[in-house]
Formats: sequence, C-alpha cells, structure tokens
Amino acid sequence: MSERHSYRVGILGATGVVGQTLLAILAERRFPVSELRPLASARSAGSRVRFGDSELEVIELDEDSVSGLDLVLSSAGGSVSAEWAPRFVEAGAVVVDNTSFWRMDERVPLVISEVNPDALAEHSGLIANPNCTTMVMLTALAPIHRAAGLERIVISSYQSASGTGRRAVEELNAQTRAIAAGEAVPAPEIYPHQLAYNVLPQVESFKDGDDYTTEERKLMAETRKILGLGEELGISATCVRVPVLAGHSESINIQTSAELSPEECRRILAEAPGVVVADDPSDAVYPLALDAAGRDEVLAGRIRRDPSHERCLNLWVVGDNLRKGAALNAVQIAELLAARDLMRVPAGASLAA
Repeated sequence: MSERHSYRVGILGATGVVGQTLLAILAERRFPVSELRPLASARSAGSRVRFGDSELEVIELDEDSVSGLDLVLSSAGGSVSAEWAPRFVEAGAVVVDNTSFWRMDERVPLVISEVNPDALAEHSGLIANPNCTTMVMLTALAPIHRAAGLERIVISSYQSASGTGRRAVEELNAQTRAIAAGEAVPAPEIYPHQLAYNVLPQVESFKDGDDYTTEERKLMAETRKILGLGEELGISATCVRVPVLAGHSESINIQTSAELSPEECRRILAEAPGVVVADDPSDAVYPLALDAAGRDEVLAGRIRRDPSHERCLNLWVVGDNLRKGAALNAVQIAELLAARDLMRVPAGASLAA
C-alpha cells in the first residue's frame, strides 16, 4: 500500500466459518484496521469472536450499525447481502461480498486478485468475490489463457464439507464417528444423503427443468465473466461433494487455441502468482486436499497431454476453499483497493434495482 491509511472495517457474518477466516486473515496480513466491527444476526449478537490478540463482541446488524465504516467484508448469505449491501454502500462503505447474489450483476465487478484486478477501477461501491470453485480453478487457468488461449474447459470438482458451512462439517464428523464406533449413523440433515464414506454428485440444488446444479451454473457463468468471454468459451462442469473437511479438488481438461506442451504449462504455472506446482507423480507428488488446507496458494499438478486431442491437457488443481476460495481473496481485494486509492464509493453510485 502506497500510503498507510487505517480503515474502519465491518465483517458481516462474523460468526460463520468464512467470517472467522476473514478475521484471522486480516490479522495475519496486518491489514490497517482502526476499528473492527463484527456484525451478525440478532441470534449471534453478544457472542465474541477473536481478532488477533483481542476478543470482540458481535454487534447486531441493524440500521444503527451500518454507518461509519470504510469497508465491509460480507459473508452472511445472499438474502442478507441483497438487502444490506446497498445500505452499506449508501452509508459510504465499499463492500466486498462473498455471496452469489451480486456476482452476475453487470454493475458489479467479479474479481480474483491475481486474475483481473483492473476490474476494480469500475466498481460502484460493491465488488463480488467469486464462487470458491471458480476461484481455485481460474487462479490456475487464467495464466494459461493469457499464454495460449482457452477454447474449452471440462471441469469436475470434488468439494469439501466446509464449503457448506460449520453444520455440514459437524454432520460429516458425527457420521464418521458413528461408523467408526459401529453405531447407527445419524440421518443426514444438511445433505440429501449420508456424506461419510460416500460421494454425492450434487453440490447445491437443481432448478426445475435444469440437469445442472446451481453450483455448476455459477461456475460456468462466473468463469466467462471473469475472463471477459462469452459463449465462444465452451465449458461444462460436474460438481461433487466428498467426505473431506477442507480443500476443493478439481480435475480439469482444457483445450487451448495455441499448442501448449505439458512442460510449457508447468513453466507458466510455476511463474504464476498464487500458484504452486506439485507435479512429480512417479514419486507420489501431486496436489492433495490435506496439503492445500491452510495454505494461501492454489496447488497444480498431474499436468499431462490428453491423448484424444492434440491441443488438450489434463491437470489436477486443489485449493483451500475457505482461504483462497473465499476469505483470502476478499482481503486481497481490500488490499488492492487501498493500494490503488479505490477505497471510496464513487459519487452518485447506486445499487437500486
């Protein structure tokens, strides 16, 4: 940051898994905070959250708690964001929103810090954080697109329970303990089927008449928006829930416009910001969800030629869905806003429908 200003920061959804990760990363990266305001529903108000060496009391989100902030990092659900993000903007705060509600709004830039940071210059007080699966994938694929062009992507994701939230992790742990103890497995409440010792080919929901889930549709639409492409980019997604606590893994097949060898692809990714190449399969070195958990970087490996097409490669990409897939990118956006003197709501900005 060129000048060391301090900012009054609100964390909306401070008691959730992503909210607590946001608090931890703000402290880790020493973002200049003059005031930190944890915000949540009336149900969570009065509880306490940790920020660095301090414990702060959670404040109820209401008309009185909206004013007096420079920046709001929001992760409290789409309906909350739909109602309250415009109010924060009207009160003078820039909002970085982690829900899906604003991502495809043409007035709202959808930003990955390493991929399209220049889109921040067009913000009207609100910036959207992409879906965690999109984030992990494009951190790795964007540098390949810049070098060789992407024509088609076929992506299968293997997504951890923490992507659904704390209750999903608790449900998976309870099922796993029951199985290990030889006890009856508790009936699933968060997912439609038991996740422990199982694989569910459904992430989020199916809308009437659509064979793709809402998660798959988000991944496809967000990818095109972030890369600035339309239907000329072919993309197909299958999103799967697996019994893993943290870390989303992705099997990706790409078709490039220009010829790209596996060796050149490894070089491009090794030089890309936010990417670490782990690719020596003969020695069992490849990206693992356990290795990605708690890390800021996206891991890429198993880079190899698709024998069915001369301009296709396969790769395996893994990232921590709570860090780079959500909270870290939001904080990185905040850092960019500060460094580029964009931490302000433009005059006349409005998110009214």
